[in-house]
Amino acid sequence: MRTLASAVAAALAATALVLPASAAAQERAVKIAGFGAKSGVVRSFGVNSEAALLAAADEINKAGGIALGDGAKGKVVVEFFDDRCNAEEGISVIRRIASADWIVAIGPTCSNVAEPLFGILQKKVGDAGDSGLQMPVFTDVAIKIGLAKISEWAFRNVPNESTMYSSLFNYVRTEFPEVKTVYGGVEEDFAHSRASWYAVMKDRANANGFKVLGESKWLLNDTNFATQVREMKKADPDAVAIAAHPFTTCGVLKEMQRQGVKPKVLIGLTSSSSLETLEGCAKQAEGMIIPTSFAPVNPKALAAAKSTARFKGNADLHSMAAWENMFILKGILESEKVLAKPDTVQADRRKVRDGLAKLKTTEGLIGTTKRTEDREADKPYVFVRAKNGQWTVYHNPL
Repeated sequence: MRTLASAVAAALAATALVLPASAAAQERAVKIAGFGAKSGVVRSFGVNSEAALLAAADEINKAGGIALGDGAKGKVVVEFFDDRCNAEEGISVIRRIASADWIVAIGPTCSNVAEPLFGILQKKVGDAGDSGLQMPVFTDVAIKIGLAKISEWAFRNVPNESTMYSSLFNYVRTEFPEVKTVYGGVEEDFAHSRASWYAVMKDRANANGFKVLGESKWLLNDTNFATQVREMKKADPDAVAIAAHPFTTCGVLKEMQRQGVKPKVLIGLTSSSSLETLEGCAKQAEGMIIPTSFAPVNPKALAAAKSTARFKGNADLHSMAAWENMFILKGILESEKVLAKPDTVQADRRKVRDGLAKLKTTEGLIGTTKRTEDREADKPYVFVRAKNGQWTVYHNPL
């Protein structure tokens, strides 16, 4: 009897050891790659996106992870790759991601990377004659209008600037009836800034009855703006619209202060509604109005910003899109029954792609986003205004 009891005890002990190990073996890595600019002038955008991805992954994992298709639990694993806002490096990065076992990629930062990168993806899903990469890419930052139409593997969660600036210029016309003329400033060599001025801001200003007096041009790496601001001063506009990122926006605003240029209304680019602008030139940016798809206007948005800050990132319309992307993907990974096994990588990628394509709406941090047929987003937005070193909600047009 003693021998039998000892044998039973030993068997039970062995079972106790095996069960936790077996359960642990059922927890699989769900690998999501982030990529964007962590070097160069726009590096802060990549830093913020990475922090948001890591923060969102941490929350998902703490809440139980991903429920995989066969009942196993998935733990989200994130790695962020630096493409330096360079098209060739971005293409190299996505090829490396696609050649490994990442299920989906979130990025890039720069439109001048996204446009050619989308071009190497398979244009039409299921086309056996197209050898393009079959890798779902869900963009958080690159915002130049219309890029997702390049490939059916490309999806974006970025706001529609045409809608936002049409609404903004209509608001300015109503609230500031004395404003009749607009002058622009544009980062001529940056895809987003250039497209936003010529195809969006300038166009929407004209459409709303303003007379556009011209524009001054500079480059992303410029540091001297004396000539451009002299041109602006000579035009003597009622409103100035600056299509530039925080770095040159601050340079221009400081030069405007030096030369005494004081427009009745100052309008900024979506991407400049960020902490970087206020850190660089809060005094000079005072009163600037910008449309944005993120502001900490509710508990959910505040919590996301706080979580991102713990990973040393700032919350803005770009990084919070990365946060939203992670939770959107969690839902798709579960609903499409992704397995996250080494031998199901390509099948899982197709499931994610198809899941993204099915979406008609998604829940964002400040409201419901509508998904379009061409894989773009129609996001809710507000107007913020720089006031006393902070971006404050100035108007909610919706």
